[in-house]
Amino acid sequence: METEKHFLENIIGVFKNYKILAEKSFNQLSKDEQFHFVSDYEANSIAVIIKHMSGNMISRWTDFLTTDGEKPTRNRDIEFIEGTETKEQLLQIWEKGWGVFFGTLNSLTEKDLLKIVTIRQEPLTVTQALLRQAAHYSYHVGQIVFIAKHLKNKNWNPLSIPKNKSNEFSKGTYLDNIK
Repeated sequence: METEKHFLENIIGVFKNYKILAEKSFNQLSKDEQFHFVSDYEANSIAVIIKHMSGNMISRWTDFLTTDGEKPTRNRDIEFIEGTETKEQLLQIWEKGWGVFFGTLNSLTEKDLLKIVTIRQEPLTVTQALLRQAAHYSYHVGQIVFIAKHLKNKNWNPLSIPKNKSNEFSKGTYLDNIK
Protein backbone atom coordinates (compact mmCIF):
# COMPACT_ATOMS: atom_id res chain seq x y z
CA MET A 1 0.00 0.00 0.00
CA GLU A 2 2.96 2.33 0.46
CA THR A 3 3.61 2.33 -3.30
CA GLU A 4 -0.01 3.18 -4.04
CA LYS A 5 0.07 6.04 -1.53
CA HIS A 6 3.18 7.46 -3.19
CA PHE A 7 1.58 7.09 -6.60
CA LEU A 8 -1.46 9.10 -5.52
CA GLU A 9 0.68 11.80 -3.93
CA ASN A 10 2.93 11.98 -6.99
CA ILE A 11 0.14 12.05 -9.56
CA ILE A 12 -1.61 14.84 -7.64
CA GLY A 13 1.68 16.76 -7.70
CA VAL A 14 2.02 16.19 -11.44
CA PHE A 15 -1.47 17.55 -12.09
CA LYS A 16 -0.80 20.58 -9.85
CA ASN A 17 2.32 21.30 -11.90
CA TYR A 18 0.38 21.15 -15.18
CA LYS A 19 -2.20 23.55 -13.78
CA ILE A 20 0.52 25.96 -12.63
CA LEU A 21 2.26 25.90 -16.04
CA ALA A 22 -0.96 26.85 -17.79
CA GLU A 23 -1.74 29.56 -15.24
CA LYS A 24 1.74 31.08 -15.56
CA SER A 25 1.01 31.27 -19.28
CA PHE A 26 -2.41 32.86 -18.69
CA ASN A 27 -0.79 35.45 -16.42
CA GLN A 28 1.44 36.61 -19.25
CA LEU A 29 -1.57 37.37 -21.47
CA SER A 30 -3.09 40.77 -20.85
CA LYS A 31 -5.80 40.98 -23.49
CA ASP A 32 -9.01 38.93 -23.71
CA GLU A 33 -8.40 38.60 -27.46
CA GLN A 34 -5.17 36.70 -26.83
CA PHE A 35 -7.21 33.89 -25.30
CA HIS A 36 -9.17 33.66 -28.56
CA PHE A 37 -6.23 33.73 -30.98
CA VAL A 38 -6.23 30.95 -33.58
CA SER A 39 -3.40 30.49 -36.06
CA ASP A 40 -5.57 28.75 -38.66
CA TYR A 41 -8.99 27.22 -39.23
CA GLU A 42 -8.14 23.87 -37.65
CA ALA A 43 -6.40 25.32 -34.59
CA ASN A 44 -7.94 25.72 -31.17
CA SER A 45 -7.59 28.89 -29.13
CA ILE A 46 -6.57 28.91 -25.49
CA ALA A 47 -10.23 29.71 -24.71
CA VAL A 48 -11.41 26.58 -26.50
CA ILE A 49 -8.77 24.45 -24.78
CA ILE A 50 -9.85 25.82 -21.39
CA LYS A 51 -13.51 25.02 -22.11
CA HIS A 52 -12.61 21.56 -23.39
CA MET A 53 -10.41 20.69 -20.42
CA SER A 54 -13.00 21.95 -17.95
CA GLY A 55 -15.80 20.06 -19.68
CA ASN A 56 -13.68 16.92 -19.68
CA MET A 57 -12.82 17.28 -15.99
CA ILE A 58 -16.41 17.85 -14.93
CA SER A 59 -17.63 14.90 -16.98
CA ARG A 60 -14.85 12.47 -16.09
CA TRP A 61 -14.50 13.24 -12.41
CA THR A 62 -18.10 13.77 -11.28
CA ASP A 63 -19.23 10.51 -9.66
CA PHE A 64 -15.98 9.06 -10.98
CA LEU A 65 -16.11 5.69 -9.25
CA THR A 66 -19.77 4.99 -9.99
CA THR A 67 -20.71 6.36 -13.43
CA ASP A 68 -19.21 6.42 -16.91
CA GLY A 69 -16.76 9.28 -17.39
CA GLU A 70 -18.58 10.51 -20.48
CA LYS A 71 -21.75 11.93 -18.94
CA PRO A 72 -24.90 12.23 -21.07
CA THR A 73 -25.13 15.86 -19.92
CA ARG A 74 -21.81 16.77 -21.56
CA ASN A 75 -21.96 18.44 -24.96
CA ARG A 76 -18.34 18.03 -26.05
CA ASP A 77 -18.90 19.69 -29.44
CA ILE A 78 -19.92 22.99 -27.81
CA GLU A 79 -16.57 23.08 -26.01
CA PHE A 80 -14.88 23.56 -29.39
CA ILE A 81 -16.97 26.55 -30.50
CA GLU A 82 -15.11 29.83 -30.26
CA GLY A 83 -16.87 32.30 -28.00
CA THR A 84 -16.37 35.79 -26.64
CA GLU A 85 -15.58 34.99 -23.01
CA THR A 86 -13.35 37.38 -21.12
CA LYS A 87 -10.16 36.26 -19.45
CA GLU A 88 -11.96 36.42 -16.10
CA GLN A 89 -14.82 34.23 -17.34
CA LEU A 90 -12.38 31.72 -18.81
CA LEU A 91 -10.45 31.52 -15.57
CA GLN A 92 -13.71 30.79 -13.74
CA ILE A 93 -14.44 27.97 -16.20
CA TRP A 94 -10.87 26.70 -15.70
CA GLU A 95 -11.18 26.72 -11.90
CA LYS A 96 -14.56 24.98 -11.98
CA GLY A 97 -13.11 22.01 -13.88
CA TRP A 98 -9.99 21.78 -11.74
CA GLY A 99 -12.13 22.06 -8.60
CA VAL A 100 -14.17 19.02 -9.57
CA PHE A 101 -11.05 17.15 -10.62
CA PHE A 102 -8.99 17.84 -7.49
CA GLY A 103 -12.02 17.25 -5.28
CA THR A 104 -12.32 13.74 -6.65
CA LEU A 105 -8.57 13.14 -6.80
CA ASN A 106 -8.14 14.12 -3.15
CA SER A 107 -10.97 11.77 -2.13
CA LEU A 108 -9.32 8.71 -3.67
CA THR A 109 -7.53 6.20 -1.48
CA GLU A 110 -4.87 3.63 -2.23
CA LYS A 111 -7.60 0.97 -2.26
CA ASP A 112 -9.34 2.77 -5.13
CA LEU A 113 -6.42 2.51 -7.55
CA LEU A 114 -7.27 -0.98 -8.79
CA LYS A 115 -11.03 -0.44 -8.94
CA ILE A 116 -12.59 -0.52 -12.41
CA VAL A 117 -14.18 2.62 -13.81
CA THR A 118 -15.49 3.30 -17.30
CA ILE A 119 -14.74 6.10 -19.71
CA ARG A 120 -16.85 6.02 -22.86
CA GLN A 121 -17.85 2.48 -21.89
CA GLU A 122 -14.19 1.37 -21.81
CA PRO A 123 -13.25 -0.34 -18.53
CA LEU A 124 -10.07 0.98 -16.93
CA THR A 125 -8.49 0.74 -13.54
CA VAL A 126 -8.43 4.02 -11.64
CA THR A 127 -4.65 4.01 -12.16
CA GLN A 128 -5.12 3.67 -15.92
CA ALA A 129 -7.70 6.46 -15.91
CA LEU A 130 -5.30 8.74 -14.02
CA LEU A 131 -2.46 8.04 -16.43
CA ARG A 132 -4.79 8.58 -19.39
CA GLN A 133 -5.81 11.96 -18.00
CA ALA A 134 -2.20 12.90 -17.23
CA ALA A 135 -1.37 12.41 -20.90
CA HIS A 136 -4.50 14.26 -22.03
CA TYR A 137 -4.07 17.25 -19.75
CA SER A 138 -0.32 17.59 -20.37
CA TYR A 139 -1.02 17.58 -24.12
CA HIS A 140 -3.43 20.48 -23.79
CA VAL A 141 -1.29 22.41 -21.30
CA GLY A 142 1.55 22.12 -23.82
CA GLN A 143 -0.74 23.67 -26.43
CA ILE A 144 -1.63 26.51 -24.07
CA VAL A 145 2.03 27.24 -23.32
CA PHE A 146 2.93 27.08 -27.01
CA ILE A 147 0.19 29.53 -28.04
CA ALA A 148 0.95 31.96 -25.19
CA LYS A 149 4.67 31.83 -25.94
CA HIS A 150 3.96 32.52 -29.61
CA LEU A 151 1.78 35.51 -28.73
CA LYS A 152 4.30 37.01 -26.30
CA ASN A 153 7.28 36.33 -28.57
CA LYS A 154 10.32 38.19 -27.20
CA ASN A 155 8.33 39.35 -24.16
CA TRP A 156 7.76 35.77 -22.99
CA ASN A 157 8.96 34.99 -19.48
CA PRO A 158 10.23 31.40 -19.64
CA LEU A 159 8.55 28.81 -17.44
CA SER A 160 11.68 26.69 -17.28
CA ILE A 161 15.36 27.13 -18.10
CA PRO A 162 15.56 29.56 -21.06
CA LYS A 163 17.52 28.87 -24.21
CA ASN A 164 21.28 29.15 -23.76
CA LYS A 165 21.03 29.31 -19.96
CA SER A 166 21.59 25.61 -19.11
CA ASN A 167 25.20 26.10 -18.05
CA GLU A 168 24.32 29.03 -15.79
CA PHE A 169 21.50 27.00 -14.29
CA SER A 170 23.77 23.99 -13.73
CA LYS A 171 26.36 26.18 -12.00
CA GLY A 172 23.68 27.69 -9.79
CA THR A 173 24.23 31.21 -11.15
CA TYR A 174 21.13 31.58 -13.36
CA LEU A 175 18.75 32.49 -10.55
CA ASP A 176 21.29 35.00 -9.20
CA ASN A 177 21.18 36.84 -12.53
CA ILE A 178 17.39 37.26 -12.70
CA LYS A 179 16.80 38.83 -9.28
